[in-house]
Amino acid sequence: MRYFSYIFALLAGAALSFESALYGDLGKSIGELETTFYNFAVGSLILGLIWLFFGKGKLSYTMEAPKWSLIGGILGVVYLLSIVISVPFVGVGITMVAVIIGQIVMSMIIEHFGWLGSAASRINKEKVFAVLSMIIALILINQ
Repeated sequence: MRYFSYIFALLAGAALSFESALYGDLGKSIGELETTFYNFAVGSLILGLIWLFFGKGKLSYTMEAPKWSLIGGILGVVYLLSIVISVPFVGVGITMVAVIIGQIVMSMIIEHFGWLGSAASRINKEKVFAVLSMIIALILINQ
């Protein structure tokens, strides 16, 4: 199952780059906010149908969940809008590398402190070197 998860994550990353290129171009045609709205509207409709037939959870318990856990919807909008705005200016590759660096840095901080229920994993020199290498890659890709 672990290797399937790696493959699934790789496919998700590939899809994300493809989606970023599509939405970067769409944003130039219809506007950044409109593109972001379109993404969430269509995605909500499709996911609503899938949920209707296959959902097993209790959506009615949303208001009983910890309030901080509900911020994900806001972060999703910030993420997609940032992509739609960035891609036309710097391209898909640079945008995706910058996104990955941001993800790695934040995940290191979250795991370092054991926030949000994650297992604690201290930041060490190898992790810092990996991030610095990614930053160097971003600079080199930008040349």
